[in-house]
Amino acid sequence: MAQTLTGRRILLCVCGGIAAYKSIELVRRLREAGAEVQVAMTANAQRFVGAASLQAVSGVSVRDSLWDEAAEAAMGHIELARWADRVLVAPATADILAKLAYGLADNLVSTLCLVTTAPIAVVPAMNNRMWLHPATQGNVATLRARGVQVIGPDDGAQACGEFGPGRLREPPEIVADLVVAFEADGVTADLAGQRLVISAGPTFEDLDPVRFIGNRSSGKMGFAIAAAAARRGAEVVLVAGPVSLPTPAGVRRVDVRSAAQLHAAVMAALPADIYIGAAAVADYTPRTVSPHKIKKTARSGEGGATAIDTMTVELVRTPDVLADVAAHAQRPRVVVGFAAETNDVEHYARDKLVRKGLDMIAANQVGRAGCGFESDDNALTVIDADTAHALGPGPKTVLADALLDLVRARLQ
Repeated sequence: MAQTLTGRRILLCVCGGIAAYKSIELVRRLREAGAEVQVAMTANAQRFVGAASLQAVSGVSVRDSLWDEAAEAAMGHIELARWADRVLVAPATADILAKLAYGLADNLVSTLCLVTTAPIAVVPAMNNRMWLHPATQGNVATLRARGVQVIGPDDGAQACGEFGPGRLREPPEIVADLVVAFEADGVTADLAGQRLVISAGPTFEDLDPVRFIGNRSSGKMGFAIAAAAARRGAEVVLVAGPVSLPTPAGVRRVDVRSAAQLHAAVMAALPADIYIGAAAVADYTPRTVSPHKIKKTARSGEGGATAIDTMTVELVRTPDVLADVAAHAQRPRVVVGFAAETNDVEHYARDKLVRKGLDMIAANQVGRAGCGFESDDNALTVIDADTAHALGPGPKTVLADALLDLVRARLQ
């Protein structure tokens, strides 16, 4: 990454989890981006990563105790807290999230977070069940309400052998999110007074109580746009398909499952100044949903069973959310669609722009490694009747603001 954090002072607080080993790379990435980095550690963090390694990559002595006589003779933890432009807690364990939510200060890291006046960012990392536990979710909600930036966590394989939300976001993405946060410090509320409705994520069309037809949309692009719009002063309603993503700060979220539910929620959220359809809405849904699990065998005489080798499912069209918003009596001033294509991207996107009566469309090519569905990065071509703007490739958090810049220009 280029020198995008030049002159920024980052106090990295490392807590005790297996993901602490990634803090070495995180320090390296932060310094590559131009930041000055000092590291503080909990006692448990030292069981996973050595202070000597972090000192080597940061170039500064590591603080690990409130009882360091040499440092604390001059109230060193106060000076360290004053020094920071931003406090970054990574990995942030369930324990430290609870301590920060309740204002506890029983070790160096929790004390630093309580005494600093700098913005705080936490990067959770823990077992997926710990992350999803109501206590942890409540603590995270409390921190968000206080203005703490929550980065991640990501879905993925975990050291415990399980899979799910709770994986530490990768260091390059953490740095990218910090860049966005620092830029936001100087961002004016240029969308203040605007109401934005955005849809994000997939839809699931049920076949029976067990199975559904779905797609690979993670919702990350739409959630990034919602977060950026709220930060820029917009009133944001986020209609979200079934995803495991935290609600961005300042955003009203409506959870849905099917295309029909998404359509109803979007229509209920109108009127709005801006609509952005970032959701990957199913074009078709099963005509009938079985009330019981569909079996691959059929009963035959005398209690036997016969295998069913083929099955036909009749599909019917779902409501066209984008077209209906564009044709609505209370049509938003700007209607933006998304087009995820595997080939002839701009051709299909322009056709969709005209066919559905949109103002703009953000087209991206999916099926490529490291971009599009399920990725933290993306590349967009934003098309209107006269022009095409290439955005990226880059983090979705960065592209979100770039897209909103184009939307704001269209409003003006």
